[in-house]
Amino acid sequence: MTALRLNLTLAVLLLGAGAASLFLGDARLGMADLVGALRGSEELGALILRELRLPRVVLGTLVGAGLGGAGAVLQGFFRNPLADPGIVGVSASAGLGAVSALYFGLSASFVLALPVSGVAGAGLGVALLFLIAGRGASATTLILAGVAVNAMAGALTALLMNLSPNPWALAEIAYWLMGSLEDASWNEVVFAAPLILPGLLLLGLTGRGLDTLSLGEETARSLGTDLARLRITVIGATALAVGAGVAVSGAIGFVGLGIPHLLRPLVDYRPARLILPSMLGGALLLTVADLETRLISGPGMPLYLGVLTALLGAPFFLWLVRSSQRRTP
Repeated sequence: MTALRLNLTLAVLLLGAGAASLFLGDARLGMADLVGALRGSEELGALILRELRLPRVVLGTLVGAGLGGAGAVLQGFFRNPLADPGIVGVSASAGLGAVSALYFGLSASFVLALPVSGVAGAGLGVALLFLIAGRGASATTLILAGVAVNAMAGALTALLMNLSPNPWALAEIAYWLMGSLEDASWNEVVFAAPLILPGLLLLGLTGRGLDTLSLGEETARSLGTDLARLRITVIGATALAVGAGVAVSGAIGFVGLGIPHLLRPLVDYRPARLILPSMLGGALLLTVADLETRLISGPGMPLYLGVLTALLGAPFFLWLVRSSQRRTP
């Protein structure tokens, strides 16, 4: 399959999933409601589309694209098929920032306190990553530094949960960590889009460097690739795309790991050609998964998005491990 056909196929599927997510649910809506929403109608169906479902679809698309694109780029940069956005500690650091806002009550101070704290946590995590790894760090050193940042952020998050003053505060933190787009609004979209979109652009610009890096670091240098600049671009773009996504949706796993694996054979295993399909595939998966959570959830029994992606991703991960063992002589 050519890259153009693959991207067009994924884009059409994404549009179809977005349309289904807009019209399906407890309130079955139609094109008349969509037209009314676009015209600013105040009727109930138009309001549901404009204020609830449309921002949820847009935010899910942005978050999924960030996770999928970052996963493809990180796997190409580290030359490790098991790399995902969590490997450099960005997700855990963003989660720690958001949990801190919940624990200290900052989330009640203003509307965007929670995502702002999440992005601040992601930024501090990246700064700590480079501080630990040092200048000119190799890919292996970055992975080890990322493991350290990830462990530290996870431990501090667990500590805040342990010290929660009451069960309701603990439940609020635990539910947020499960990941969800349930409370998505245009405020979150306006906050996250200016961070995620530049991150996606920067991820797309790493393609040539990743192609040369697949031949080895020495070969990449001989072909004119600035590995230090590539390293900063990859980590910075991941911090923007994934950190902002985690800040507005909570922790959502397996998208960045699974989507690049599913699509890699369709692009002849070339890192540069995998980036855009992984963005579209990540957006598609998250849109479909979010629709499933809305359709499956019952009154008072919500199914969280991060839980569903984990349930889907864990069997895939086990299959991946088994298949890699079979290929090993």
